[in-house]
Amino acid sequence: MLDHGIPFALTDRVRRIVAPNPGVMTGPGTNTYLLGNEAVAVIDPGPKIESHIDAILDAAGDRIRWIVCTHTHPDHSPAWQRIALETGAETLGGPVVNDRFQDTTFDPQKVLQHDDLLRTDEFTLRAVYTPGHVGNHFCFFLEEDGIMFAGDHIMNGSTVVIIPPSGDMKLYIESLRRMLDYPLQAIAPGHGELMQQPAEAVEWLVNHRLKRETKVVAGLEKLGRSTLDELVKVVYDDVDTSLHKMAKLSMTAHLIKLQQEQRVVAHEGDESWALR
Repeated sequence: MLDHGIPFALTDRVRRIVAPNPGVMTGPGTNTYLLGNEAVAVIDPGPKIESHIDAILDAAGDRIRWIVCTHTHPDHSPAWQRIALETGAETLGGPVVNDRFQDTTFDPQKVLQHDDLLRTDEFTLRAVYTPGHVGNHFCFFLEEDGIMFAGDHIMNGSTVVIIPPSGDMKLYIESLRRMLDYPLQAIAPGHGELMQQPAEAVEWLVNHRLKRETKVVAGLEKLGRSTLDELVKVVYDDVDTSLHKMAKLSMTAHLIKLQQEQRVVAHEGDESWALR
């Protein structure tokens, strides 16, 4: 189990601090990463939990120069405010998207674009735009160590929920494949341990999503025109029913992808779906 609040060195440049917010959706807790020793970048400051913020400030304090957020879900970004207030650090990330799951307090001083670089004497961090889990999601590639900081694009131990409309399954799969363009040595996920076989992890996730998509099509072939409540029982028959509420969100993202590909049709009158 990952210890909460204790800095753990992953490399000479990288330390991880795990927030004390374990749960079904967060695994052992949200990972905050500290990059650099003299001038420090904080990747994903995490939830607004005072003990976690104290741990970050105790570890790096006035050496913190940047706060970098992969995305603005409330387990990843809200701690930015106190850290920025106490250190004067610059905030970097994507703009907050307009859905009901966001930390609307996040205010990036630098709005990132794909391939933006943060260079210091110790490290080079490249922004990699990875929409899919949510529309403002970035991963960050540490070029010196070959580590991709994946936020919620990839979790160690489970798959992430894709929540439309900001979440997009088609873009998610495309973003996963884009990660293979980089010389990956490891993936540092937003939740869970460092992943030492990154290419295999990415390929497994792509295949897993495509297999689930096949089950969506097979479910519609079996049931015919169906509501989400009917379809989820077939498509996610390998998942505990207590998770079906969240599973319906990802399944909807699969259906929207299939609709974009003109393979299924949505019937808005009764919120049902059918094969085209």
